[in-house]
Amino acid sequence: MRHLRLTIAQVNTTVGDFDGNVDLCLAAVNKAEASGSDLIVFPELAITGYPPEDLLLKPGFLRQCEKALDRFTEGVGEICAVIGFVDGTGPVYNAAAAVFDNKIHCVYHKMCLPNYGVFDEKRYFRPGSDPKSFMLGDVTVGLNICEDTWVTDGPHCILSAEHGIDVLLNLSASPFHTGKLHERAEMLSKRSLNNKYAVVYVNLVGGQDELVFDGGSMVFDKSGKCIVKASSFVEQLVTLDMNFDRPSPDENLSCTRIPISNASKPPVEIPVAAEMSEEEEILESLVLGTGDYIRKNGFSKAVIGLSGGIDSSLVAAIAVRALGAEHVTGITMPSEYTSKGTRSDAEALAENLGIRFMEIPISRTFDAFRETLSEPFKDCEEDVTEENLQARIRGTLLMALSNKFGCLVLTSGNKSEMATGYATLYGDMAGGFAVIKDVPKLMVYRICRLINKQAGNEVIPETILTREPSAELRPDQKDSDSLPPYEILDPILRAYIEDDMGVENIVSLGFDRNTVKKAIRLCDNSEYKRRQAPPGIKITPRALGRDRRLPITNRFKQ
Repeated sequence: MRHLRLTIAQVNTTVGDFDGNVDLCLAAVNKAEASGSDLIVFPELAITGYPPEDLLLKPGFLRQCEKALDRFTEGVGEICAVIGFVDGTGPVYNAAAAVFDNKIHCVYHKMCLPNYGVFDEKRYFRPGSDPKSFMLGDVTVGLNICEDTWVTDGPHCILSAEHGIDVLLNLSASPFHTGKLHERAEMLSKRSLNNKYAVVYVNLVGGQDELVFDGGSMVFDKSGKCIVKASSFVEQLVTLDMNFDRPSPDENLSCTRIPISNASKPPVEIPVAAEMSEEEEILESLVLGTGDYIRKNGFSKAVIGLSGGIDSSLVAAIAVRALGAEHVTGITMPSEYTSKGTRSDAEALAENLGIRFMEIPISRTFDAFRETLSEPFKDCEEDVTEENLQARIRGTLLMALSNKFGCLVLTSGNKSEMATGYATLYGDMAGGFAVIKDVPKLMVYRICRLINKQAGNEVIPETILTREPSAELRPDQKDSDSLPPYEILDPILRAYIEDDMGVENIVSLGFDRNTVKKAIRLCDNSEYKRRQAPPGIKITPRALGRDRRLPITNRFKQ
């Protein structure tokens, strides 16, 4: 029986922070070595952070990556460390290096480059051509990077058929969206079962602009059974022992050989990751993505316009979890159309969350704008222009507070609103980060109820959860005056945006034709707004951002 002790290093790296990333990884190496591990495995591009995007076109970036890998290599002693990096010494490759005893013993270049959804790897990398494996003691280890294993007939098949590997290492930077954890587990189980080798899948964790990497690293035995699952949305080192009962490989096999110690080791305890509901996964992704975006961009505080509505309530609750209540300020900015109920709900929410609360009325400012515009607007009826003015006054005030006190403005538009353009440019869209821009309205309610359930009390007041949604920019305004009911709108938008379905297909699902055409028209006509919106966290399979790229100038109609 052959044996291997390995550590999964599910780390949170930052794009371009070479010193910080190397320090983080070397600290993990030291812990793994202290636990008696023979092998530690890091995620894809752990040296550079993922995705580096057009930084890869800068020669200086590639040189720093090379230096960072050298420093990492110098810090790795009597343990084998497999780490993702950019090999830019000639053509640029997405690569993995097996490091031992202060030397690089094996380098693999990713062969299958994804070029769909949020991925643009063919823009930057040349595909590798040779599958790679190495001997660690008497265990044959194969190397794959993310997409290599997703492709059904990818290089993992060659590693099985020609290299006779015992275990496949998959270094990944796989971003989260709902349902992705199950998809990964199903795919990895098939790979191990069909090829009769163990699979060690190590995923990045942390937020990077619009993407959240959820971790959830896993190990499958050769029967396709998941034997280890790391926690999701947190950094974690997981150490485990693996045994291999196949005959030892041929001693004459021509491949890189790295020795390991045969000393006996005390047993290790493997943590058990908690199962999460869909709402819990989304909430955790929003908290992680918001916190990392704010901290990694040099901020520590956030300010939010609290309307007393459901969306700003959720954003405030997420900000508190991400940053701590002492770093969050809620601002209510009532106008003549603001009801007493929403004003009091905003204050109650702030008190429940323990955040600083301020009131800045906008009625006098609104009157001043109307007076200033009275001559050019003479003989014109009030319309959406005046509604937008109120939103823009509020946006201006929040940005002023941001400038003065160095806090980031978090906007509160949800996916249903962003899809249909039910938002005001330079108004409620003004800010640095759009926390819930990919969260449909109905899911907003579900997550808010989860927050209350977890707290065991009404953190988000029930009156907010039950009040009919309204922007409160004119008397008795309701969202339903402008949009179909969200129970109807959200599934139509999901079919159109995420599934690329046209009018006829959506109507065949049982929706009214005129309602479908209206929703699609609103979505198509709002592309120019979305292009100017701040970044926000991707949580659906197809987000309104880097996932879905449509021209603004476009005469194609469904």
